[in-house]
Amino acid sequence: FQLGAGEKAWFQVIYAGYKKNERELALDVEKELVARREFLRQVQGNLVLETPSDVINTMFSFAKIRGSESIFDTKGGYMQSPGGEAYYAAIWANDQAEYINPFFPYLGYPAGNRSAMDSFTLFMRYMNDEYKPLPSSIIAEGIDCFGVAGDRGDVAMVAYGAARYALASGNRHEAEKLWALIEWCLEYCNRKLNAEGVVESDSDELENRFPAGKANLCTSSLYYDALISAGYLGRDLGKPVAAYTRQAIALKKNIDRYFGGTVEGFDTYKYYEGNDVLRSWICIPLTVGIQDRKDATIQALFSPRLWTENGLLTQAGSETFWDRSTLYALRGVYACGETEKATDYLKFYSSQRLLGEHVPYAIEAWPEGNQRHLSAESGLYCRIITEGMFGIRPTGLNSFVFTPRLPQEWDHMNLRKICAFGQVFDIEVKRLGDKLQVAVIADGKTICNRKIKEGENIRIKF
Repeated sequence: FQLGAGEKAWFQVIYAGYKKNERELALDVEKELVARREFLRQVQGNLVLETPSDVINTMFSFAKIRGSESIFDTKGGYMQSPGGEAYYAAIWANDQAEYINPFFPYLGYPAGNRSAMDSFTLFMRYMNDEYKPLPSSIIAEGIDCFGVAGDRGDVAMVAYGAARYALASGNRHEAEKLWALIEWCLEYCNRKLNAEGVVESDSDELENRFPAGKANLCTSSLYYDALISAGYLGRDLGKPVAAYTRQAIALKKNIDRYFGGTVEGFDTYKYYEGNDVLRSWICIPLTVGIQDRKDATIQALFSPRLWTENGLLTQAGSETFWDRSTLYALRGVYACGETEKATDYLKFYSSQRLLGEHVPYAIEAWPEGNQRHLSAESGLYCRIITEGMFGIRPTGLNSFVFTPRLPQEWDHMNLRKICAFGQVFDIEVKRLGDKLQVAVIADGKTICNRKIKEGENIRIKF
């Protein structure tokens, strides 16, 4: 095109791959553009965050897009895949089951919920009477699977994600279908308990890039949360759950006995037996309601040994960072009530990712992958807001407890068009002196309108 002053040109570029002798598709690019705009309208119109921070609002908005756009219609079903020019038509026990599937019900994006159910259904194919582990990844449109580091704690990841997804979706039919998977996974983990009562696994989701011992803190913490969620879900479904409650109580004590200890001067957690160097995944207990060592753990996370301009180092003394641990840590610090500290670091991290040199989404890792924008990490960013800042914890198919964490410098924060628990509703939080005015509104009706103290939780049942 040769353009004169003020003239415009509009053109299309199509990338396509075909099997031998396969007929090319006749693509209507204008139609595809309209479909893309409709997708953006739908995703941006639900779960809308309103705070005084334009950076956090925008990062959240972009994260919803990145997490939702990476869904592919394959012969194995809808697959939410990491993407990043590397991972397509495949699912993972961590990226999909653990990280992003529990988020999709809040967004109310039908393709997201469908991809979550399709992924759990694929994992169900691998349940077995011998209680051999589930695969780490199901690939090639569902026709094959692989694992590169043995049992990474994948079953605990699936149990955690399936139970949280089922509760938040509020869909009894889906919950009934997933119950068999949750039950199998919990039994598997129970059979993997060692003599000290924590879950053994061959590695963790970092697949031996860093040592994880014979039992790691992450796997046992996910199993603990799955037991709690299964208790809530089972009661709603009329299932016997007393054993899960007992197991959760015992596991919490065993996690502290086995992993608790002083590392580099901080009374926090050893990531595995014999670990004497700080690890970023010490944040995991904070996200599942275990706060026994929260003060020292938070100090360790934000100490110069772990915190950098790119978030948390995977291991103190290394140069490697994976965003997923930073995203978990920020959610956990909010959950502990350290609102000011969490917000300061969230603003810093959000500015780095949204406006820095490698933008505008959460990334996977560095140096590995050269900071690919894998999609499930954006789901983890969104969960900082839903489960951290707003403190939403599902307690049933139509109930939840939440603890809003409004920073002192903010006079309000709202989360609108939340599509969970079978409802569409808003949460509004305003500052009134040293109290918070909190309202929950559904279908134009105020379900709850209370004045609470900082850190007080509210229970909602629709």
